[in-house]
Amino acid sequence: MNAYEEYMQGIVQPMRQQLVATGFRELLTEEDVTSAMDEHKGTALVVINSVCGCAAGLARPAVREALSQVDQQPDHLFTVFAGQEKEATAQMRNYFPEVPPSSPSIAIVKNGELAYFIPREQIEGFEMEQVRDHLTGALNQVTVS
Repeated sequence: MNAYEEYMQGIVQPMRQQLVATGFRELLTEEDVTSAMDEHKGTALVVINSVCGCAAGLARPAVREALSQVDQQPDHLFTVFAGQEKEATAQMRNYFPEVPPSSPSIAIVKNGELAYFIPREQIEGFEMEQVRDHLTGALNQVTVS
């Protein structure tokens, strides 16, 4: 590992922990993604994490709060980190090719199909509470139906 990679790992560790502490499983390799996505049953909430300010101030807090407010929890919580695990992130994006790459972003996958997607454009520039309410509504619609 070179000095830059070591530095970045130290910087992003707290950003990773915000989701891991909430119960998210980090998918670090292409194989991790394939295994998780092909083997999961039910509903998966997938967060494509990022180092940007809208991930820190909006996406991660909104996800954590939405999960505390939903009627029914998703069956699985998965995360990949854009810009860090590039191959894992690219592999995750293969599961919803109909949407352009976006980070941060939030996907809800139900029974192997993309059920809902919140791209960066619906995160950045909004209040955290708006993002939280958007996600809470989507989760309630997808997990209950």
